[in-house]
Amino acid sequence: QVQLVDSGGGSVQAGGSLRLSCAASGLTYRNNLVAWFRQAPEKEREGVAAIILGRGGPQYADSVEGRFAISQDNAKNTVYLQMNSLQPEDAAIYYCAMNPGVRDAYGWSNQLQYRVWGQGTQVTVSG
Repeated sequence: QVQLVDSGGGSVQAGGSLRLSCAASGLTYRNNLVAWFRQAPEKEREGVAAIILGRGGPQYADSVEGRFAISQDNAKNTVYLQMNSLQPEDAAIYYCAMNPGVRDAYGWSNQLQYRVWGQGTQVTVSG
């Protein structure tokens, strides 16, 4: 059974940085689509970035392009989200999600396809 544990959230001032981690266990496929989503209070959950764990191919939402970077450590089955130049509008609960066995990031922001979700990690940005 695939499980995801996301971590790394915290409180920063505007302009600061955080790195989130999504550690996967129980994987049965070499390639897996992994994405980060976020949900702010009273807002819909939105896709932030995605990558194929095992292959690469980062994808980004327009709102974070150039500020956030998604990466992977295949040996650790972990996906990272480096968030720089954080702004108050980036504050949200961030979730990682996985669609096991998917090798193509086409349509990555469609959250309905993801079958496994992490528990979420809170990101607060002040200023």
